[in-house]
This record gives sequence, structure tokens and C-alpha cells, in this order.
Amino acid sequence: MNLIEELTTNPGITEALPEAIGETLLMVSVSGLFTLLIGLPLGIFLYTSAPGGLRPMRITNHIVSDVIVNITRSIPFAILMISLIPLARVITGSSIGPLAACVSLTIGTVPFFARLVETALRDVSSGKIDAALVLGSTRMQIVSKVLVPEALPGLVAALTTTLVTLVGYSAMAGLTGGGGLGQLAYNYGFQRFDTTVMLVTIVLMVILVQAIQWIGDGISRRVDHRSAGGTGKKARRHEPKAAVGL
Repeated sequence: MNLIEELTTNPGITEALPEAIGETLLMVSVSGLFTLLIGLPLGIFLYTSAPGGLRPMRITNHIVSDVIVNITRSIPFAILMISLIPLARVITGSSIGPLAACVSLTIGTVPFFARLVETALRDVSSGKIDAALVLGSTRMQIVSKVLVPEALPGLVAALTTTLVTLVGYSAMAGLTGGGGLGQLAYNYGFQRFDTTVMLVTIVLMVILVQAIQWIGDGISRRVDHRSAGGTGKKARRHEPKAAVGL
């Protein structure tokens, strides 16, 4: 009964927690959307402009890949987040709040997602690309009808990993006034030594990560036409007929 009373009477849970959950979901969803819109074309460009790609651009690929993407990825997110506060103020009109935090969250995760996209595209069989070239397909057709569809399970897995990373980054953004569960855990759990709020926050973060991973894995299996499950079912359906023929 003491735990139930604590959960129902603690203002950090009854009043601040619902708002914190909404702010965390807002940061993850908005940042995830912009990361997908920017990171997917960037990852495709990194793959196609690399040496041996569909349109090799050695100097441009070197600048984008080795300078912009690698340097951004090498900066710790906490430092990147603080350094981007002036930019967030220019874009959103405020340096605090979940929308302002979305600026640093997006910039911090776009290079990460772009690298995952590039890796997923590299797993596509070169034979299918060569066959499309022989048939006279343009580069855009190869990208839209061969590369992306064939790499779709890997792209979904890459987006899932990125969203999970965003959940952790959003908690860090809460330490600089970004709001969300991270700020709730810091203000109530750490500064006020409220163990209950801290534990509830941790549990909710774990549930959110597990939900994203579960949904992402399910979608990845559904869009994977190479899944062994469907092949196995077809094989088992034909086994009785084969046995009868023998």
C-alpha cells in the first residue's frame, strides 16, 4: 500500500510525469522524422558517390563522408547539444523546450543514420544492380526500384536503431532544459532525491525502447521478402506431394 500511495500522491508522478512523457514522444517523433527525411538521401548519396558506386564523385564524397559526417559523429552529443543552442534559438525562437532540443537531436543523429543506410545499401547484391544496368535502367530507377526495395529490411532496422538512440539522446537533452523524462528524472529524482520518480522514469524509458525495438523488428520481418519463414512454409506444403510422387 505504501508504494501505491506514493505513486498516487507524488506530484512528480501525478502532475509532471504525463507532460514529460508527451515531451519525450514529441522529441523522438519529430527528430526521427527529420532524421529520416535528411539521413536517407544522405546515405544514398554516400553509397552512390563512393568509388565503384553508380555515380562516383571522389572529391565530393570525401568532403561529405570524411569531413562532414565523420566530424559530426565524432563530437560527443552532450557537447554538440550545448554548442547548437544558438542555432536552436534561431530556428525555433527558444533555447529550451522539446522543439529546441529537436534541432540538436536531428543534427546529432542524421550522420549516424546515414552511415547505417550506406551499410544497408552495400548489402544489396551487385548482380541485381548489374542486371538493372544491362536492362537500361537509369540511376534513379536503380535507386528507387532496386537498391531501396532490396535494402528495405536493413533500412527499417537502421531506423529502429536510430529511434532507440534518440530515446537516450532525448534523456540527455532534458539536462539542458529540453524537457521530457530526462529532465523529470534530474529535477525530481536527482535534485530532490526522489527514488520513486527515478525508478518510474527508468521503467518507462525501458518500456519505450522495448516497444520501438519490437515494432521495428516486426516491420523488418514483414518487408523482408527473403525471409526464410515464408520459404520454409512453401517447402513444407510441397513435401507431401513430393512424397506421393516418389
